[in-house]
Amino acid sequence: MAIQWYPGHMTSARKKAAETLAMADVVVEVLDARLPAASSNPMIHELRSFRQRPCLKLLNKADLADPAATKAWMEYFEQQPGVKAVAISCKKASDVARVPSLAQKLAPHRCDAVKPLRLMIMGIPNVGKSTLMNALVKKKVAAVGDQPAVTKSQQRIDISSRLTIYDTPGMLWPKIDHPIDGLMLAASHAVGVNAYIDEEVATFLAGFLLDSYPALLSARYGFATEGMDAVAVIEAVAKKRGCLMKGRGGEFDLEKAAAILLTDYRTGALGRITLETPVLRTARAKQLAETPAVDLEND
Repeated sequence: MAIQWYPGHMTSARKKAAETLAMADVVVEVLDARLPAASSNPMIHELRSFRQRPCLKLLNKADLADPAATKAWMEYFEQQPGVKAVAISCKKASDVARVPSLAQKLAPHRCDAVKPLRLMIMGIPNVGKSTLMNALVKKKVAAVGDQPAVTKSQQRIDISSRLTIYDTPGMLWPKIDHPIDGLMLAASHAVGVNAYIDEEVATFLAGFLLDSYPALLSARYGFATEGMDAVAVIEAVAKKRGCLMKGRGGEFDLEKAAAILLTDYRTGALGRITLETPVLRTARAKQLAETPAVDLEND
């Protein structure tokens, strides 16, 4: 299943972001710490590279991610020129309080009222940009919701005479080239629900958990995972949670079970999980490159 989601407002958001970036000093890119590469919009990289702007990458939701994987990603990003990476939770005031000083180090020449530091907050939908913005300003200036694309317009906030912040809508890119990226984004609730089927995304997630975090599945749902495949995991969740189809003779409601698995992952109820590491991403990219293209016209 190839997942694609690019609402019309994102095209205008990209154009506006390109204009505003000319005035910004540092791009603050908010990522989902559970899928740092998949949640990094390549258009943001292109825009800031064109303007030669440094980037502070915030691996948000680090409290939901595997600490070892987060450490590996921070080391990976730190090797990139003009990039500083830090793991945070935008819901923690102490974490957010570090952001201005970290960004300041990337633009040391912008340090007073004459030359205030201008930050541009960017990222894909539902990674925590609005939560970060509200925490920085210390009041509600951006709508927050557990749905992608809540923010649809750009705004400027002068926090002090020394600090200005531009908040931008969440932006995906027109075509997600890697199918697994689409599945990870859907599992993490970064795309609209009309772009995917819960059961298919949950099946991907179940397969990954079997390979990487089987103990967390057992701890959460109380079943042994030995000998299971991804579909069997969904069925086992349905059995343990009593997900039955009404009037269907005890048939399992796999759609409901899939929703339970996705919700438990998204909220952290399953435990601290990361869907990709630098090593795993490299391996997946190699596998994709070696997969023959399908000629749909002559198939």
